[in-house]
Amino acid sequence: MIEILQWTTLVACAAATLSRIPNLVRKKNRSLFYIFALMTVATLLSIKAPYLAIDGMLGNTNVANLLLRFIIFGAIYFLGMRIAKGFGDVHGLQFIRGRAGTVVLGLISLALLILFALMDSEGSSVGMMDVYAKDERNRLLVEYYGAAGRAYPAYVCLAILPAMLRAAGSTLPAMLRISALLLAVGGIAITLSLLFPVIPPALGYLTFIINYTAILCFVFGLMLIWLAKAMARRKVPEHIRKPAGT
Repeated sequence: MIEILQWTTLVACAAATLSRIPNLVRKKNRSLFYIFALMTVATLLSIKAPYLAIDGMLGNTNVANLLLRFIIFGAIYFLGMRIAKGFGDVHGLQFIRGRAGTVVLGLISLALLILFALMDSEGSSVGMMDVYAKDERNRLLVEYYGAAGRAYPAYVCLAILPAMLRAAGSTLPAMLRISALLLAVGGIAITLSLLFPVIPPALGYLTFIINYTAILCFVFGLMLIWLAKAMARRKVPEHIRKPAGT
């Protein structure tokens, strides 16, 4: 079941990325392409076979996991910015790209690098489970490392969540309200990832469901926004959309 969810998410992200190539070529709304592309790479690195292959090329020291964390940071940053701008969320923008957001990103990134350097990361394993099992010291370092990796995405999602909930309950067109609801669900799922350390091992599969639910909600939420805008443009008369003489 987990593998089906992983590969389904990868296919959805890749399809969304490919759908944005024409606009990328036309230099139009390029941020969506970058968001989907980063999500695709992040999903690929979270699947066992691709992860082991890529980390093997990088030295079998789980550098691929560190790379994955920063790819997620980039994806969530651009995602948060795109959503905040799209829904006119001024406060969300300030929290993400303002001084507070810069400080949070800088401190968390530094913590990730330090924790990774301190642990014995030898031996590729998805989620660094083999590193976790080495000894008590590495177990604690992996837990702190994982917490740091989840902290920044949760910060960004909390910054934009209020605006998404307001938009979902507003009088916006139905498609935009559904989009806002999906994005809000994705944000809540990412925030719930902070609780991963208290989830019993027997329920460990919930971490996969939460993570991939978040990604799918973000992908479909953004695609709905794009679709709603495209439909709105088609409803505008040609003489209004194009200035006279063009």
